Amino acid sequence: MPDAQILVVDDEPDILSVLVYHLSREGYRVTTAVNGQGALTSAEAEQPDLIILDLMLPGMDGYEVLQRLRGAESTSSMPVILLTARREEDERVRGFEVGADDYITKPFSARELTLRVEALLRRSKAEPVSTSRRVTVGPVVLDREAHRVFSEGVEVDLTRLEYRLLEVMLERRGRVQTRRQLLQAVWDTNAAIETRTVDMHVARLRTKLGNAASLLETVRGIGYRFRALDK
Repeated sequence: MPDAQILVVDDEPDILSVLVYHLSREGYRVTTAVNGQGALTSAEAEQPDLIILDLMLPGMDGYEVLQRLRGAESTSSMPVILLTARREEDERVRGFEVGADDYITKPFSARELTLRVEALLRRSKAEPVSTSRRVTVGPVVLDREAHRVFSEGVEVDLTRLEYRLLEVMLERRGRVQTRRQLLQAVWDTNAAIETRTVDMHVARLRTKLGNAASLLETVRGIGYRFRALDK
C-alpha cells in the first residue's frame, strides 16, 4: 500500500537506517523514534498507518509502549509489528497478549519485512467478508458495527487478531480451515509465519469464549472448524 506512513521505533542506529531505507524504497513515508516516549508522542501527533516497534528500548520497553498505545483511544487501533532479537515462544505470546498484530525476529530479511507490512496494511483496511452487521452462531455473537463479541450474553475482550480469527471462523462455520488458510485469511500473508502462531491464537480465543470454546473444534492433522449451529 504505497504512500502509507510508517513509524519505526528502534534505538539501534544501524537497524533504524536499514528499516528506513527499505521501507522508503517501497514507497512508504517513514518517520522514526528512538525511545518509548518519542514513539508515543509521534504516534499521537502523526497518526501513522502502521508502527514497527522494537521491544528492547531504553527506559520504557516496547511492551509498555504497546500497552499505552492500546490504552489510548486515538492510537488503540493502530497496526503494530513488534521487532526483537528474542526468539522464545513465551515472548511472542506476551507480545500478542499485549495487542501486537505481528512479530518479527532479528535478524530479518528485507523482503519478509516488506511482505509483513503489506499484509498488515491490507488487513487493517479490508472490508468484512460479509456485509451483515451481526454474525451469530449458537451463543456467540459478533457485532461488526460495534466491533464487539459476546459469548452467552457476556462481552468478550479480544485483541485485533483474535477478533479477526473469530470472524473468519464464524463466516466459514462448518468448514475445516487449515492453518495455512487461516494465515492467509487472518494474517493476510503467505510469508513464512510459523503455523504455531495460529495454534497460540486459537488457544487464547478458546479460553476467552468460555463455555462456547467447544464449538471451535480441532480437526486432527488438518486445522480447525467452528461448528455450524442454528442461530
